[in-house]
Amino acid sequence: MLTWVAGVSLPVWVWLLLAQGFFWRTDVRLPGSGAEPRAWPTVAVVVPARDEAAVLPLSLPSLLAQEYPGRAEVFLIDDGSSDGTGDAARSLAALHGGLPLTVASPGELPAGWTGKLWGVRHGIALATERTRAEYLLLTDADIAHEPDSLRALVAAAWEADLDMVSLMARLRVETGWERLIVPAFVYFFAQLYPFRRINRPGGRTAAAAGGCVLIRRSAVEAARVPESIRHAVIDDVALARAVKGGGGRIWLGLADRVHSVRPYPDLGELWRMVSRSAYAQLRHNPAVLAGTVAGLALVYLVPPLAALAGAAAGAPGLCALGAAAWAVMAATYLPMLRYYRQPLRLAPLLPFTAALYLLMTVDSAVQHYRGRGAAWKGRTYARPDASV
Repeated sequence: MLTWVAGVSLPVWVWLLLAQGFFWRTDVRLPGSGAEPRAWPTVAVVVPARDEAAVLPLSLPSLLAQEYPGRAEVFLIDDGSSDGTGDAARSLAALHGGLPLTVASPGELPAGWTGKLWGVRHGIALATERTRAEYLLLTDADIAHEPDSLRALVAAAWEADLDMVSLMARLRVETGWERLIVPAFVYFFAQLYPFRRINRPGGRTAAAAGGCVLIRRSAVEAARVPESIRHAVIDDVALARAVKGGGGRIWLGLADRVHSVRPYPDLGELWRMVSRSAYAQLRHNPAVLAGTVAGLALVYLVPPLAALAGAAAGAPGLCALGAAAWAVMAATYLPMLRYYRQPLRLAPLLPFTAALYLLMTVDSAVQHYRGRGAAWKGRTYARPDASV
């Protein structure tokens, strides 16, 4: 039986290597040949924040220091923080100067909305009233930008006539657990949503990285966001689907100028980061969960098990099948490790990391049925069909 399953796993990996949008490559970066608009459009930067006072000193000054040739303003929406997030933002603006900063509160979270999207809604409305901005930069409070980040984003969107440009911020990788979990997180995301397919005009695949999204205000209005996706826990994918479904042109790639400064010092923090939305990704469907667990086991766990079992049992055919699939798997992971500047010796450990993600996904389902699913910053969100 193990030989038969290993015989299935190897062609699956060959298919993933060649036919899944070359998801494993890391060369999808911000487009642009150097052309820039003669008249730079006005941009409003919207930062939804809740209890982010600890990371704002590492991120907000980078937004205020943007070297943008046109008009740009920053709107930080403090969503009921208990740690002085709003005061911290005002103090940082007074200390560092730069782009104008407005700090506002969205008011009480109504039923049927997730907190981030409620903050985004208030930020967009406020920015539209104040600036009539042509573009909106939606960026998280833990995201730091190089000084030319906004300029590069707008130039890329203008040159390629894109309605939405999103960058997968380079996440922090410093601790041992971060090295093991974080590059794999981006690798799995790209496998599920191959960037080349997302960026193909007319293609069905749609996704974005919520930490950094530049979007035309006209596209926001046409897609009726965030109202049309107000219940979404995985808001970035929902946003991309809404914009692309409405005929908008979207683009997603890996970042060179955008970084996450949020630390995940131990496995528990990383576990919560993944498990809070994993079951929502599976549409809270037990059958999809079962299929996902079986698929992860077949694709990631069978190859090393077959290789080791074959070697131990003196079964060269079984060992060869497992080793070949394991080798292809590791080879596809190497570019992501290089992108994150991590030791390439971590590539063969991908099955272990996949096993952790499998357990996180199952735990996400368990927490959901215990009434603690999709919990973040002191809030727990219900399934969309349970919303009012």
